[in-house]
Amino acid sequence: MAANNTHDAKRNKILEDCFDCFCENGLENTSTKMLAKACGMSAGNLFNNYFDSKDEIIIECTAHGMAKTEEDFLAIAPQSLDEIEDYIDKMPYITHDLHAKKYRFMYQVYASPRYLEYGKEFSKGVTERYSEYAKQLAPNFGLPWELVRSFIYMFVRTCVYYALFENEEYLQSQLYFLKNGIRLMIKEAQENAEKQNS
Repeated sequence: MAANNTHDAKRNKILEDCFDCFCENGLENTSTKMLAKACGMSAGNLFNNYFDSKDEIIIECTAHGMAKTEEDFLAIAPQSLDEIEDYIDKMPYITHDLHAKKYRFMYQVYASPRYLEYGKEFSKGVTERYSEYAKQLAPNFGLPWELVRSFIYMFVRTCVYYALFENEEYLQSQLYFLKNGIRLMIKEAQENAEKQNS
């Protein structure tokens, strides 16, 4: 059992090293030799003991790397109304600084016809995780969880788009829409709650 745990831990570390290597060099420019070097091993060891092919590494390291990026994103997400606008203003720039290369690589992979089906599966997982997160947040905001999830989707897309293309005008227009939309939704929810209590 301990041997399996050690192997799994090593495999996860390899996935992270390969993901970083791909993010730095791009999908087409990263060779198996470069991947092996990034992992501190020979290509033979990489493929004989951990993976069957370069495609398997691409598929698994992309899903693994993006899931970790998503965890980072949600870990610092706001938990109350007072934190929302500050978070909305700061997070696109944090996302850009920390994850721009990762998102560029992910889009190279999942936009490719070769890996499209894997991208669809990853997207389903994102939907499930954001739905659960929205259900946790909704009571704090006094809003339906489906509405909270919609705002999460729009905000994440805004952050990713900025990380990819650094389009400040697009970013500010999206943030303006999101912040005003949230204000209106919260105001309506508060007014409805006051009516019910009166």
